[in-house]
Amino acid sequence: MGLEEHSDWKRKKLGLRWGIFMLGLVIMSFGIALMITADLGSAPWDVLHIGLTLQLGLTIGTWSIIMGFVIIGVTTLLTKEWPQVGAFVNMVLVGVFIDIFLFILSTPSSLIGKLIMLVSGIIIIGYGIGLYIAPKCGAGPRDSLMLAITEKTKLKVQWVRSAMEIVVLTTGWLLGGPVFIGTLIFCFGIGSVVGITLPQCQRLVDRLIERGVNNEDINKGTLRVNHHDGISKEIR
Repeated sequence: MGLEEHSDWKRKKLGLRWGIFMLGLVIMSFGIALMITADLGSAPWDVLHIGLTLQLGLTIGTWSIIMGFVIIGVTTLLTKEWPQVGAFVNMVLVGVFIDIFLFILSTPSSLIGKLIMLVSGIIIIGYGIGLYIAPKCGAGPRDSLMLAITEKTKLKVQWVRSAMEIVVLTTGWLLGGPVFIGTLIFCFGIGSVVGITLPQCQRLVDRLIERGVNNEDINKGTLRVNHHDGISKEIR
């Protein structure tokens, strides 16, 4: 592979990683919107965003973006470093698509329908998280803050994350955000869901990247002959 071809491959690889990253954010946003629309309780951060919407106006997605800016600011003060561009992309895309999906979706009339929407939302959030983490394009604002606090306090990650979730959930609840059975299911279930979805998404992303490598390097990839006449034979 020549220098020009290698550079072209690196650009394509980077583009593929960012494409998967953004797809993951859109999928995660859809899951969040499903969970909110199910009206059986939301995830802690969404309880806060909804509470702020109820008290101060603006949309849920807008508050997600605003809080993202606040969190990035706090993280920057703690670390003295500017967050990765992935944190900004995460913040903006998730907020925008949450509002888009909330505009489209409607709450089912039956309890069974609501439960199906809730559970589906949590599973979809899990796959969205897996897809946006797997390409390694940078942590989101909230994860960046968690890591910054962990570094400064030397506390365990799970303790810092739990404390953040409790503070956010309590604040959102006091503002009138929806805390119900769905909130509990999310808090106790999302870890297990991501534990399943993240390895699956990581393997998928790795295969996609490896396939891109093989397609760019004829010495490593699959060579197809007689493709012009519809006959495709694989030789290695």
